[in-house]
Amino acid sequence: MTVSSERTVERTAEAGPYRGFHVEVLRTLRLSPSFVRVTFGGEDLAEFADNGFDQRIKVILPLPGGVFAPLGDDADWYQRWRALPQELRNPIRTYTVRAVRPELRELDVDFVLHGESSPASRWATHASPRDRIVVIGPNAAFPGPSGGQEWAPPADAEHLLLAGDETAVPAIAAIAESLSGDVPATVLLEVPEAADALPLAVRPGVRVTWLPRGGGGHGDLLVPAVRAALGRVGVPGDGGPSAPAGAAALEDVDVDAEILWEVPEGSGGAGLYAWLAGEAGMVKLLRRHLVQEAGVPRSSVAFMGYWRLGRSETA
Repeated sequence: MTVSSERTVERTAEAGPYRGFHVEVLRTLRLSPSFVRVTFGGEDLAEFADNGFDQRIKVILPLPGGVFAPLGDDADWYQRWRALPQELRNPIRTYTVRAVRPELRELDVDFVLHGESSPASRWATHASPRDRIVVIGPNAAFPGPSGGQEWAPPADAEHLLLAGDETAVPAIAAIAESLSGDVPATVLLEVPEAADALPLAVRPGVRVTWLPRGGGGHGDLLVPAVRAALGRVGVPGDGGPSAPAGAAALEDVDVDAEILWEVPEGSGGAGLYAWLAGEAGMVKLLRRHLVQEAGVPRSSVAFMGYWRLGRSETA
């Protein structure tokens, strides 16, 4: 595909924050046993907003035969998808932008591979050049913030903590590589095996630790690693049943019935800022430890249950 490097996007009040981008696979790169990077291309990507950090997107996968339902490219695409009979709905999954190069009309998305058990893993395993998908992503023509990002540390944070399992690796990797290193940052990444430890271009002051499970359960390594990291930066609480004075009470979240997604709306102020994502049961344990047992203010932590063990994402 030949493209011009020139890029001029006119911002208009009529543009929505998100829109559909019709793209095709340019190339794939197997990063490790559990990760493959798919680079997409398409003229539409000239208007894909380069917001960085943990930018979420929706990936619309083809039905058998490469069929895509006509959903449109505007903000009402999801309502049209919901109105379709189940058998005519294209599978939809949520991913994170790993990198975008609008001037080249290219988008990188890192997929976690876990066999043929899910539509996205199956598609990514067999993806080849010219395969088509649709990406719902941020619209550069929109005049305001498009949303879809949760990384928002306060300016006076004194330490940053990022932790997650393999599903959070693309988001955490993008965030970690953007950090200046002026504020000390601890990055903890639990992955299926040792060969899944990927090279990250981080600056001094950003400490990355990979935690290969090797057949263990989700969180078996990450939960104690987070507790140890809190101790190193002087956060109180030893994981015992007694909460420190002033610790916030937590309402229970049934992660089998509800989405665990709690992001502070205001600044947490000086001290620790934590961003935690991955399997919802694991994130729930970390939420309880940080807030209720260690006394970290809820305004200083973002918790995101990306998925739930034994349950597939519906949209």
